[in-house]
Amino acid sequence: MEAAVVFIWIGVAIVGLIILLWFFPVTMWFQALISGVRISLLQLILMRWRKVPPGTIVMAMVTGTKAGLTLNANELEAHYLAKGNVPKVVNALISADKANIALNFKMAAAIDLAGRDVFEAVQMSVNPKVINTPPVTAVAKDGIQLIAKARVTVRANIKQLVGGAGEETVLARVGEGIVSSIGSAESHKQVLENPDSISKVVLNKGLDAGTAFEILSIDIADIDIGKNIGAVLQIDQANADKNIAQARAEEKRAMAVALEQEMKAKAQEARAKVIEAEAQVPLAMAEAFRSGNLGIMDYYKFKNIQADTDMRESISKGTASK
Repeated sequence: MEAAVVFIWIGVAIVGLIILLWFFPVTMWFQALISGVRISLLQLILMRWRKVPPGTIVMAMVTGTKAGLTLNANELEAHYLAKGNVPKVVNALISADKANIALNFKMAAAIDLAGRDVFEAVQMSVNPKVINTPPVTAVAKDGIQLIAKARVTVRANIKQLVGGAGEETVLARVGEGIVSSIGSAESHKQVLENPDSISKVVLNKGLDAGTAFEILSIDIADIDIGKNIGAVLQIDQANADKNIAQARAEEKRAMAVALEQEMKAKAQEARAKVIEAEAQVPLAMAEAFRSGNLGIMDYYKFKNIQADTDMRESISKGTASK
């Protein structure tokens, strides 16, 4: 019975010691002390209460101190509470210090909180990055289409990482510069003979202004010949002119048909009037006989003249048919 009580008290003591060490991180304090990091045990205890892992802060300070940096525990703790990545910021500061890049904790913390990878940015400052542009299509003044691909070598601009434009803006500006350079060339042959002229023109435009990068070089990797845009436009224009001419001709034809139909209608109207007038002749002659204005001899003369006229018409029709 006494042995069981002893074991219980030993278990309670071990649990109490674990809880005590958790609230009083003596091991971490001692590790920091032997590493040359000056941080009080009370500060580590208060980190627990502020829900900041003391191990993260202590390890970051030990790493920075061993690398020759001077870090402040309160700044690291504030950056952690602001949802920042403390180990990555410290690693970025160490890399910048070794590469002789001017970067302080305040700037590194701002870059990290802005959502950019500060460690990757420092690495890009040391080792420039090559960005391949998508195919850029442009047309020279002679109407020949050229398709160019470029390789843009950039280096991170630490001072403009916060608020600076990203890779998409750089690629868009480079593409715009390539289009402008090719479009100002008199002939596509000039561009094919001197592709470096595109790089020089684009590079002199200062396309990295306001971006998070510094453009080191622009190299034209490939240029392909596309369509003859000038010829295509001329063909399209010719087809458009042809369609317009056909439409105008159709309009004139329709007007001519309408005019012909109108003339035919007028001719039919005139023939109808003639027939109507001819129908009135017998009536007029009968009236003349009754009134005594027309005699029998006059009637015979009229018939002779009419027969002669019919004969002449039949002769003329026969001649025309031959």
